[in-house]
Amino acid sequence: MGERTPEIVRDEDVRRAYAADVSGLVMVPDGVARPTSAGEVAALLAEAAAAGTAVTAAGGQTSTTASSITDRGILLSLRAMHRVIDIDPVARTARVEPGVFVGDLKRACAEHDLLFAPDPTSEDECTVGGAVACNASGARSLRYGATRPHVRSLRVALADGSIVDVKRSSVEKNTVGFQLAHDPVDWFIGSEGTLGIVVEAELSLLPLPALVMGLSIPFASEAEALAFVMAARESRALHPRCLEFFDVLALAITRAAEDMSSWALGAAAFVYVEEVPARGTEPALDAWLALAEAHGAITDDVRVYDGETALRDARRMRHAVPAHMNERGAARRPFGGRKVSTDWAVPYAQLARAIARARDLAERAGIDQAVIYGHAGNGHPHQNFIAGDADDLAKIDRVVEATLREVIALGGTVAAEHGIGKIKRKWLSMQMSPLQVGMMRAVKQQLDPRGILAPGNVL
Repeated sequence: MGERTPEIVRDEDVRRAYAADVSGLVMVPDGVARPTSAGEVAALLAEAAAAGTAVTAAGGQTSTTASSITDRGILLSLRAMHRVIDIDPVARTARVEPGVFVGDLKRACAEHDLLFAPDPTSEDECTVGGAVACNASGARSLRYGATRPHVRSLRVALADGSIVDVKRSSVEKNTVGFQLAHDPVDWFIGSEGTLGIVVEAELSLLPLPALVMGLSIPFASEAEALAFVMAARESRALHPRCLEFFDVLALAITRAAEDMSSWALGAAAFVYVEEVPARGTEPALDAWLALAEAHGAITDDVRVYDGETALRDARRMRHAVPAHMNERGAARRPFGGRKVSTDWAVPYAQLARAIARARDLAERAGIDQAVIYGHAGNGHPHQNFIAGDADDLAKIDRVVEATLREVIALGGTVAAEHGIGKIKRKWLSMQMSPLQVGMMRAVKQQLDPRGILAPGNVL
């Protein structure tokens, strides 16, 4: 006898509680289901498939692209599936349900001197299922990569209600069939809930670093800060796991949030770095300071973060920027505005040129400059605009589209870590050819022939 289908709640207050994510959009679902097991997810999908009812999965609803909200069918909240099933210190693996918050998983792993490497900034609000569905990354992806390489196997509920287990192969060579079919795990990572719903994940873990040193380094000019990032990325003497850039507007936000009103008053930008030295060696503080000084840093105001408590303070400082911008954007919703965020990326050597072009486009359009911050070491900044009303929103949208065309011309991508969702779907064809989009549609048709999973996301 199969598991029961979870209750579909149609109370308006409940539906509205799941109607918003970080995108700034509000979409009220027809109903909300909150399963507590994989069997319940499968049972709901089987009924939905028979009825042709749309189902959109959601975790912590921290999506910036509206991929975790819907106004069609059922919003399937996976927050109640939040067990860390097992951590194996010998195999260095963790098995978890999709509703586990990434931050909680990291803390559980740390008790075994292990690290789950992906580190989305919102790790205490985003779930593992969401991280897998969007291939989340974060500041430390410079060293560790995004979520994809850290996923060993998945249990997935398909659109027809069946459950499949997919696992990475351990062979080093394989010539069977098309390469795109070799690793079904990769079909679901980054698919934004459109091909199946992750109900369990087995994740690879790393040894917890013995030492980590953080530095906040202010610069008198933005150009010097970006040149420093490039030099640090290419240095053989340094071992950064993140290289984060903050422009003058982001600097002002962090000053206010952390009560550092007198810090680096002459700075136009700052760079936050974390170094993980080889085991048995000390962090290369002198080498970092020398490189910073050679690039015009205000070395008297460099801040050093040593130890877990200090590193948490630094992380809070970084998170202050998107948190502040989210609050400002939410305040403009009643007026037809919101926060508009980008996550484009270019080859890191092109970053300064791309930012300069983005700023020029905003200036020529007569809109306020975006707050620019983020993963400069990967050539991946975030632009956060605030649209005061619907007219502002339309102007900003045109500037973002023009910026993305420049980004593509520089060999970049329209979405580096937040996915496409609903907001960026209109720009998919800017980067992908009809052949590529057709291949994606063919996979979607095979796995979800009635198109019930996450309608409006990606395709």
